[in-house]
Amino acid sequence: MKIREFGVEIWMNAHENDATWNLAETCVDSVTIAGLLALCGRNDDALAELLPMRMGYGAIEGSARLKAAICGLYDRQGPENIIVTHGTIGANHLVHSALVGPGDAVVSVVPTYQQHTSIPESCGAEVRPVWLRPENAFLPDRTELAEAARGAKLIALTNPNNPTGALIDRAGLETIAAIARENDAWVLCDEVYRGIDQDGTGFTVSMADLYEKGISTAGMSKAFSLAGLRLGWVAAPPEVIHAVSIHRDYTTISVGGLDDHFAALALESADRILDRSRRITRTNLGILDAWIAQQPRIDYIRPRSGTTALLRYDLDMSSADLCRRLQRETGVMLLPGSALDMEGWLRIGYACDTETLKTGLALFGTWLAAQDG
Repeated sequence: MKIREFGVEIWMNAHENDATWNLAETCVDSVTIAGLLALCGRNDDALAELLPMRMGYGAIEGSARLKAAICGLYDRQGPENIIVTHGTIGANHLVHSALVGPGDAVVSVVPTYQQHTSIPESCGAEVRPVWLRPENAFLPDRTELAEAARGAKLIALTNPNNPTGALIDRAGLETIAAIARENDAWVLCDEVYRGIDQDGTGFTVSMADLYEKGISTAGMSKAFSLAGLRLGWVAAPPEVIHAVSIHRDYTTISVGGLDDHFAALALESADRILDRSRRITRTNLGILDAWIAQQPRIDYIRPRSGTTALLRYDLDMSSADLCRRLQRETGVMLLPGSALDMEGWLRIGYACDTETLKTGLALFGTWLAAQDG
């Protein structure tokens, strides 16, 4: 199987270890184990529960406790609709591998996480991109989506969107479901940032709850600040879970028992953890918004959710050159739009530690001003 190099991951691997001020990170500021226990109302004595744990495979498809906790994030999903995976990245890979084959047509709403274009391409599918445009607030155009979906096997999207931070609301998701229904297509919605919308409760409806052929993937890394657990899941109709499980037997067997335990603990206190995440993302986006208002060379479409935004810049250099120079001269790391097939833009992750964001933006602003000289 041949597959395109993963642009974002290659850049991150090459640069993040040398960054002083990492504004390319996409997870909400990560918590420690001690911090997790505090958020869950537990103390260090809870670690004693781990001592008798046998280091075997455990529950192959996820423990009953963990599945029950995952179901609490949805309105209509039961344990039979859930399978646990190695991160959301594992969930997405398994869904594409299980459902997509040579000759199938897959609609991918782009820009997106590259899995949703490169994996179906590697499976021999025809990938039909539907591009999000700033003049539409980075929301999909219904007419373009309907045209691309004719005869499609699957529609893939991220909601909230990575990298733009755009959010498709319930009405928009119902429109996508209606288009998919007309074509008897599956909808794969990567919802790893769900729960941290900028307004209201922070939750937009899940595609798995909205559409009879809806598939939702998510995990502990972004909104839950627990990327180190490497745990995600698929929420989908039982026939998809069965198809995914066949492929999963070749790649996963089970997730780690420690990952399962801590993920269940966190999800049982999801409200507290997501309250923390929303405080960080809402505070930090206000800081970013105020900074952009003072920058003559930078503009953006203000995100409605997630942890990332696309910044459009007015400088005569490629996005990769800009990011290399900025990091070399200031220690500030951003992601070039070229890694997302969005030249002329930069992706910023604003959900890091607030002081890191403030310092990184100040240094970036000073660097931008110096380019006028």
